[in-house]
Amino acid sequence: MEIHGAEHRRQTVARTVRARRLYWDHDRRSLVHVTVKLFASLRELAGSSDLDQEFEGDSVTVTEFRQRFAERVPALKPQLETVAIAVNEEYTRQGDAPIRDGDVVALIPPIAGGADAPRFLCTDQVLDRDALRELVRTDASGAVVLFEGIVRNHHEGHEVLRLEYEAYGPMAEKQLAAVAAEVLRDYANREVYDIAAHHRTGPMSIGDVSLLVAVSAAHRKDAFDAALRTVDRIKETVPVWKKEYGPNGATWQEGIAPVPTSQPD
Repeated sequence: MEIHGAEHRRQTVARTVRARRLYWDHDRRSLVHVTVKLFASLRELAGSSDLDQEFEGDSVTVTEFRQRFAERVPALKPQLETVAIAVNEEYTRQGDAPIRDGDVVALIPPIAGGADAPRFLCTDQVLDRDALRELVRTDASGAVVLFEGIVRNHHEGHEVLRLEYEAYGPMAEKQLAAVAAEVLRDYANREVYDIAAHHRTGPMSIGDVSLLVAVSAAHRKDAFDAALRTVDRIKETVPVWKKEYGPNGATWQEGIAPVPTSQPD
């Protein structure tokens, strides 16, 4: 009986040791340690050029990083949605790209010396809402409306995992300009002053911004109405196509035939 008791104690101790090893191994794997590097205005807002951060899990996506880091450093939240992100000194454009333990994440604000943002643009880069807003702001403006089209996780009752946008780039930019000109003509007697629009292309994750439209006007109602009209006309006429990825595969979302913009008399 004593032999059996000793063997039982030995097995119990062995199981305890194995359980502790598994616990500590799991605990070590469950945190992602990254160094966040900040520059220029971001450094001044945060009060530091380097911040060590930990995130739960084996990895964190770029989109998740933006969201979680904004919660931890609220002073940077307005900038975090538009700054470029570099991981280990390489730009990353994919919202679902992984950030892993030991990575160095750099937040890259707009670089000095660049030209003003174009008023109408199709690009595979992250869209800059602040730059677009400034393009339409005037001293006469009593209101500036900024519309953001955001990638959502569902469509007509189906789950959406991610999207991909394709555009006939040069024509799309011309049509964005044509839509703006059309709306400005239609609202000429309502003191709508200016319109600018940027459309993003390429792969996008849930929560990414795919379309920005900025409208300035003397009065808020006219700015809202003109913004809604601009977005509707962009959907009707600009040659941009959307591919949805869901649990059961991918499909192109093709709806109405293009409706060309009207021409001035």
